[in-house]
Amino acid sequence: MEQVRRAPLADQAADLLLARIRAGEWPLGARLPGETTLGPQLGVGRSTVREAIRQLAGRGVLTSRQGSGVYVTALDAPEDWDVVLRRADIVSVIEARIAIESEAAGLAAERRTPADLRALRRALEDRAARRSQIEDHVDADMAFHRAVVTASHNSILVELFDGFVPRLRQAMVEMLRIRGEFGGDDDHDVHTDVLAAISTHDVALAARLSRAHLDSLKENLR
Repeated sequence: MEQVRRAPLADQAADLLLARIRAGEWPLGARLPGETTLGPQLGVGRSTVREAIRQLAGRGVLTSRQGSGVYVTALDAPEDWDVVLRRADIVSVIEARIAIESEAAGLAAERRTPADLRALRRALEDRAARRSQIEDHVDADMAFHRAVVTASHNSILVELFDGFVPRLRQAMVEMLRIRGEFGGDDDHDVHTDVLAAISTHDVALAARLSRAHLDSLKENLR
């Protein structure tokens, strides 16, 4: 396993952690190993690991939950998107998601494979099971939406979606805290319907359901 060899150590450690996340070692929502495990893997001390985690948290890739651990909240941190999305109004981000995800849902209905369906069903089941904690629920929701985009088999759409995740996740967590309710059956049923449309190759319905869901989300954010 590659280790840190040059200073600044925290920057190098952050780059290596991000490379492992990009490579799929930890999926969206996964908990990272502890500092005592990561330190030897990277060839650095615990304080350097903590600083590397802080750097990636600042870029929206990781989040620390007190008493729980460090979790993956984005699978990449495209530098060009970071500046754009920090300045963007969240409604603008949702509008861009509508363009990306409604197209992706239609393509997923057309192109999905049996493996894609299995991944979507697992993501939907995970989403259903994670309704008690806001951050867990948002992470599971993002994972399902990413599985839909992945099933489109369009790498550019996947890259665009990943660029939105840090900005979107923060906004969703804040919104749900204000509303005080989340994870209801009606909301989950919409996601079930999207999966059903993808499963039956109904391109138009999958795109329409995805757009309607995100339109509703945009209205709730106003």
